[in-house]
Parts: sequence; C-alpha cells; structure tokens
Amino acid sequence: MVQAKTWILIKHFDGFPKDSDFELKVEELPAPKDGEVLLEAVFLSVDPYMRPFSRVRMNEGDVMIGTQVAKVVQSNNSAFPVGSHVVGRCGWRSHTVCDGTNLIPIMPEWPQDVSLSLALGAIGMPGLTALYGIEEVLGLQKGETLLVNAAAGAVGSVVGQIAKIKGCKVVGSAGSDAKVAFLKELGFDEAFNYKTVGSMEEALKKASPDGYDCFFENVGGPSSSVALQQMKNFGRIAVCGAISTYNDSTPQTGPFPHLTMIVKQLKMEGFMQNRWEHKQPESLKRLIGWLKEGKLQSREHITKGFEKMPAAFMGILRGENVGKAIVAV
Repeated sequence: MVQAKTWILIKHFDGFPKDSDFELKVEELPAPKDGEVLLEAVFLSVDPYMRPFSRVRMNEGDVMIGTQVAKVVQSNNSAFPVGSHVVGRCGWRSHTVCDGTNLIPIMPEWPQDVSLSLALGAIGMPGLTALYGIEEVLGLQKGETLLVNAAAGAVGSVVGQIAKIKGCKVVGSAGSDAKVAFLKELGFDEAFNYKTVGSMEEALKKASPDGYDCFFENVGGPSSSVALQQMKNFGRIAVCGAISTYNDSTPQTGPFPHLTMIVKQLKMEGFMQNRWEHKQPESLKRLIGWLKEGKLQSREHITKGFEKMPAAFMGILRGENVGKAIVAV
C-alpha cells in the first residue's frame, strides 16, 4: 500500500483564498489493477484558473484541481512503462492510481537538458494557450502591434515571444520593475509597470502612439477598459483571463466597453486552449522547436515541497511569480 498526500478544498473561497480553506490529508492507495498505473508527482502546476474553476467544477471536500508531471512507479498498462513520465490532470496529489485515461506521455523528442517542469509551462498548457490565442483567435500578422497584460506570467511571457517570432511589435504591462526588466530581456519592444505609471492611458499611448491591432487580455477590470480605448479600428481582442476579478466577493461594475467596441468595430473572443486539442502534438513540437532554436525562453518560479501547494497558489494570485509557477515535490 502506498500513502498519498492530498490537498482538499474544505471550504469554497470567499474573497482571497486562506490557509484555512485547505486541508492536507493522507490516504492509502490500492495496488494498481490490470490496465492501471501508480503515479508519483514530480512537478505540480499552480495556475490562476484554479481560483474561478474551483467554484464551478469542485465541491467542498474534493481534491484541488490541477495538472502535474508524474513518474510511473508501478504499471499494469503497457502504454505507460515504469520509469516513464506523463502529464496528467491528477489534482493536488502526491500519488495517483489511474487507468491511463487522459494521461499524456512526455514526447520522445523532449531534450535531455530541459526540465520536465516545462511541460506545465512554455511547452504545456500555458504555451498552447499563448499559441492558439495568437494564431487561432487573433490571427496576428507580421508588422502588427500587440498589447499583452500580465505579460511576465506563464502565458503572457510566451505570448510576447511568439509575437516577436512572427515579426510584430510587442508592448507588455506587468506589476513590478523586476518583471518589466524580464520582459525587456525577452525582447519586448516596450514594457511598463502599471502600478507606478501615473496614467495607464498615457503609458499605452507612449508605448504605441498609433494604437494596437491586437490585445491579449489576461487581467480584466478597469485597466482593460482603458486598453480598449487605445485599439485601432477593427482591432481584435483575445480574452484569456481576468485575474483582477477572481477574488472579488462583489462583482466589479463598469466602465462598460460597448460604445468603444461599436465605434472602433472591435472583435472580442474568449477562449480556452482545449478547443484545439486535436492540434496539440503538432503544436507542442513547434513550441519545443522554438525552445531548441533559442527563440523561446522560459523562466520558472519554483516552490519546493508538496506541503507548500496552498502558499504557492496564493502567491500567484498576489503576483509574486515571474514566469511559470511550479511546485517541485
């Protein structure tokens, strides 16, 4: 018998998450049956989506949702040999017994000198989100100007780099001077700290006086309404996240963007990367190709210890991470 540590959501979040909303439990796992495998978590992802999705996809008492890179330690399934690694939606668990459904083997082309944790970041869900937002939703073209907020995060940092690969001007907004410096290292044309600029409107105008063709939206809230006013006519907006609203007990109201969208004839579309799941193998190969060529960089914010899952999760909601937040077991 193997003991598995699990983090349980014992109370739905009311406002910002608290330590008391979580409970660490230990459970005995049965030996894997025919067709089943026993997984041991190596890296776990903490992501902003967990905050709103916990309300709609979880009940109190459930194991927290999430994705991990895990090692196969026992196997009765020939598709997943012992010692191989997979990406799985196992939640906040140290060990899992499952039948292999929805497990994704780490691709054979994975470079030996690249950490498997990137399968949760630039070569995983965040990287795919960036790629599909740019290509499938925005249809970003060479020579266009792109604005991305939360630009130093797991998704935003990849968005900017892919846009540069495509020959675009990229402007990024982030929440600290260190994050702005990081964006400059990645090759962003312009970057600013939205917390210290006197005027969001003036900062956007200074960064791109002619306006913006495309806006990759990760934040929501009042600052996004300001950004919409700087869009060019027929501009496109890909709505990926709204992290500024996730912890609100009372929904934010206004300003409302409808008139701006009408006058500028803007197109806004929300999306999730699993819409293009059929493209995933090819897309992951493209991302890892850019990584090998040095065109795509990845920075990780690593927290060590399964016991620190809640702290790491709350940290990303405070904006403490630069790049992808990962918990290493």
